[in-house]
Amino acid sequence: MPKKKLYSLIVDALHDAKAKDIAVLDVRGISDFTDYMVIASGTSSRHVQSTADKVIEKLRGHGHRTSGVEGMDLGEWVLIDFGEAVVHVMRPQTRDFYNIEKLWSEGKPVKLGATAERKTKSRKSAV
Repeated sequence: MPKKKLYSLIVDALHDAKAKDIAVLDVRGISDFTDYMVIASGTSSRHVQSTADKVIEKLRGHGHRTSGVEGMDLGEWVLIDFGEAVVHVMRPQTRDFYNIEKLWSEGKPVKLGATAERKTKSRKSAV
């Protein structure tokens, strides 16, 4: 069985944590510090923190370690650096303000699997 891509493991963990509006950008050739940006929203500061914890825990279970974690204490925007992928879990208003997707608009959106897209779309429509 082929090795699952790191960003796919992250997306799975985000879905397990019920994160909203998950997006993955391929920034290879644009960024010199990572290959993928994974962006998701949490419904509250506590949800952002617990989502970040679940991502770290799941990836640790697959042998991945973080290079750094920032913002866990406040829970407005938690950044998790896995080297090959950087994860941003943010409150919706923080995400709207900083608009990471626009900052990295030269990156290519990564098509998520059908199941992941259905989960993300159903969360968007529920808001």
